[in-house]
Amino acid sequence: MGKQKMSFMQIFNMSFGFLGIQFGLALQNANVSRILQSFGADVEHLSLFWLAAPVTGMIVQPIIGHYSDRTWCKLGRRRPYFLVGAILASAMLFLMPNAPALKDFLSPLLIGAGILMFMDASINVAMEPFRALVADKLPSEQRTLGFSLQTSLIGIGAVVGAVLPFVLTNWFGMSNVADAGGVASNVKTAFYIGGAVLLACVLWTVITTSENPPAEEEKSNKEKDGGFFEIFKDFGRMPKTMRQLGVVQFFSWFALFSMWVYMTPAVAEHCYNTIDRTSIEYGNAGDWVGVLQGIYNGVAAIFAFLLPWIASKIGRRATHAISLLAGALGFASFFIFKDPNMLIISMIGVGIAWGSILAMPYSILAGSLPAAKMGVYMGIFNFFITIPQICNGLLGGLMVKYLYGGHTIYAMVFSGVCLLIAAISVLAVDDKDDPVQLRLFGKRN
Repeated sequence: MGKQKMSFMQIFNMSFGFLGIQFGLALQNANVSRILQSFGADVEHLSLFWLAAPVTGMIVQPIIGHYSDRTWCKLGRRRPYFLVGAILASAMLFLMPNAPALKDFLSPLLIGAGILMFMDASINVAMEPFRALVADKLPSEQRTLGFSLQTSLIGIGAVVGAVLPFVLTNWFGMSNVADAGGVASNVKTAFYIGGAVLLACVLWTVITTSENPPAEEEKSNKEKDGGFFEIFKDFGRMPKTMRQLGVVQFFSWFALFSMWVYMTPAVAEHCYNTIDRTSIEYGNAGDWVGVLQGIYNGVAAIFAFLLPWIASKIGRRATHAISLLAGALGFASFFIFKDPNMLIISMIGVGIAWGSILAMPYSILAGSLPAAKMGVYMGIFNFFITIPQICNGLLGGLMVKYLYGGHTIYAMVFSGVCLLIAAISVLAVDDKDDPVQLRLFGKRN
């Protein structure tokens, strides 16, 4: 039996938890480099600390996907995993800015790095089943809408999370300057709020969304399942479309990782003319980076509503290629603009790319995956997100030190080059059930 169409409100409720997850993730992306530098991290070493995110994601997501495919309980298949992940991620958001309180046991830098790793693992446990849930429940003709709505909610959560420290400083008078070895008051309060919002949003999805019990065929496949090591077999059997998208994802996420790691020091040096982490100028740069990250996420949230319409006219591949090209131009323009306000223009391009990155690859991928393996393949697909970040984490600091002469603005420019390569690569992807291709060329074997 085919999947039944869902109402807009049902799709909204199903995706609402992602708003909270991205709220917490935006706080992390915009502020963790700033926090770790307050704890004593050097700019050349920041990318190594950020390896926590992709390494844990690469390990956790396929495992969660594999076992969520085979889980059924009172809460369903996917919901138990993102509920537990949300509880743990919320706890880590409360702990991260309080790492200095544990300095008698370990250095705040090591404690912060450990909390970052555990936070990323928890966010990955919560995040992976949301992608699979959309693919589980929606028919092909609603899939782009489902992932686009998910992207819009991601963008809204990210906007609020990213700008929250700026708002707390400029509207409520909280300090944005960290004491030596500590965390600024506005950042600490923002993390507390983020932990509460993350948990509340995921609870909303758990309460309002039902799941379909596994079909008899899926139960039979579960009984014949080879266990944990089946993941490695599935990796070897991944569809051609997934391998092709892997190239696109590699260059897309290499670029994004550079932005998250180096954007604060790049903007501080290039636009605010400071590398002093304890200066008011550096604090202002950090707050403005939060606003800029809110802008690109806000653009992504709005652009995501246009994605289904654009894809229905020109196809999913062309839609993604054009979006990535906009992001490439946005990153390249970082070098041109010295006025921090002009970087708003740059972030519009980045936001268009980000909106597409969060939706179109999954919309293209889902049509090539077997229904009984949706969770594990969505998890394995995460390899193509985590591997480029790991490569960047290992090489990024060396590139900043030896190729860029310590000037992180060039990392932003190289991100533009990477998105240009990704835009070209997506045109070679085989999108098996793209409605535009089927309409123009008929069903392909």
